Amino acid sequence: MPEIPQNALVLVVFGVVYLGMILGGLPWLKLDRSGVALLGAIALVGGGALTVEEAARGIHLPTILLLFSFMVISAQMRLGGFYAAVTRSLDRLPGPPELLLALVIGVAALLSAVFTNDIVCLAMAPVLVDTCWRRRVDPVPYLLALACASNIGSAATLIGNPQNMLIGQVLQLPFGRYALDALAPVLASLLLLWALLALPLWRARCGEARAEAASAAASMQEALRDSTPFDAWQTAKGLAVSGALMLIFLFTGWRHDVAALVGAGILLLSQRLSSSRVLGLVDWPLLVLFMGLFVVNHALQESGLAARGLQALLAAGVDLHDTATLFAATLGLSSLVSNVPAVMLLLPAVAEPDPQRAGTVLALVSTLAGNLLIVGSIANIIVVDAARQRGIVIDWWRHARTGVPATVISLAVVVAWLRWVLP
Repeated sequence: MPEIPQNALVLVVFGVVYLGMILGGLPWLKLDRSGVALLGAIALVGGGALTVEEAARGIHLPTILLLFSFMVISAQMRLGGFYAAVTRSLDRLPGPPELLLALVIGVAALLSAVFTNDIVCLAMAPVLVDTCWRRRVDPVPYLLALACASNIGSAATLIGNPQNMLIGQVLQLPFGRYALDALAPVLASLLLLWALLALPLWRARCGEARAEAASAAASMQEALRDSTPFDAWQTAKGLAVSGALMLIFLFTGWRHDVAALVGAGILLLSQRLSSSRVLGLVDWPLLVLFMGLFVVNHALQESGLAARGLQALLAAGVDLHDTATLFAATLGLSSLVSNVPAVMLLLPAVAEPDPQRAGTVLALVSTLAGNLLIVGSIANIIVVDAARQRGIVIDWWRHARTGVPATVISLAVVVAWLRWVLP
């Protein structure tokens, strides 16, 4: 196929795929973001813009392996009843609603930093609703706290969410160095999130909703009981593997993807949990999304269109190596196409000359921007959907009343941190 038609095909497919990322699918077709990305990759191979071998080389296998491995580890923890047990333990602790809110934020952030935010929200949201109704409090503020805190907490490590895994693998960022750099803004953002949700006006609105929540609890209680019993042995295995991986990441030079894959393999060796149950909880559509976007972005890079676009931006005075420009570009793209596609677009342009700084900005801003809108992160969608299944409506406006100020506050913390701590 001649070069110009090839480049035209690449440009059209790229535009359609990222339009699908913005819209969450394509009009009149039952395609979600994963389906759009996969269809784009198929179109590029079928149209001759890439060979099958070139498409395969475009997929960053270490990121896929790391993401898959932590999905297996998180599935082990979920099947062992760990997340449900942790959430139920919050129910048994005495104290006012503000204390429960602080505990939900702290636990969600800590777990998300290790076991990825999407899985944590998926497991905790239903049990959290049950806890709130037993305490006669409105579940909505606590569900919003879960979603926002899981996003913020996941920014603390390079394994907390898919985009951070990608950034860490592609830019080869040191695990411990990044965690130290991210710790202060993450902790400050979590504290400010608690202050935002614990304002007297907010608590007053929670109080007004108690009667409604209490009346609904009686009819919904049985449906909300978590059916996953706590299995100490399976949970201990998952925690042991997770702890070992943290030590390996911090103190050895063993490749992260290989170490995580070995850990996942160890967990699959079980006499109680069948591998089909564990693998059934792996988020295969997310892996397909990653692979499809890898292929589409690789085609754009190989065509030379991306390099020309970058040169045009530089000629116009837009320099993505400048921290402020990268910050704004990451925030804008993350809000437009969501954080994973945004990071994939920006990574090739910021790999040099300072990958540590660029990677830290990318990871923090893309993750914290996920709180802005419901579609900003998968964790938000999971929490909202779990609430809807239990008759609790969290619409765009209800989420934005917390998500927008939480995002503004946390990003302001990052701006101050970048300006005064990491000049």
